[in-house]
Amino acid sequence: MSTTITLKGNEVHTIGKLPEVGSTIRDFALVDSGLQVKTLENFSGKKKVFNIFPSIDTPTCASSARKFNEEASALEDTVVINVSKDLPFALGRFCAAEGLNNVETLSDFRSNFGDDYEVTITDSPMKGLLSRAVIVTDADNKVVYTEQVSEIADEPNYEAALAALK
Repeated sequence: MSTTITLKGNEVHTIGKLPEVGSTIRDFALVDSGLQVKTLENFSGKKKVFNIFPSIDTPTCASSARKFNEEASALEDTVVINVSKDLPFALGRFCAAEGLNNVETLSDFRSNFGDDYEVTITDSPMKGLLSRAVIVTDADNKVVYTEQVSEIADEPNYEAALAALK
């Protein structure tokens, strides 16, 4: 059962639906800019904000990474995890250039994260990339908030995502 979203008004579909609020998220194996694999265990005991997007090289994705980075420094026992299909080198370069050091920026270039979290785009020129979505969990990995951004070019609802952490 796919989800319908849009890209500049044109219909696009994802592989499925975001995890349900109250469910437990699945483990993952994402790669950081040093080519180290990070799993759910690396963030044990922390609340998690997954900021999922198609590519760091687009203005909206860059804005969401910057905004969550700003907000992350004020959050206790919380980690913001940016996830895209970008290569770890590109993600590392962007974060270094932007001074983003309050977030984890991880690549899904060799894992099943997009399929497991049902955010892989299945059609359009964006096929294979991840949709713009936010998933927030508590410290026990239970989903407390999700947002599948309906228009890929729009930013997520930062206030609602951050409010779910309180």
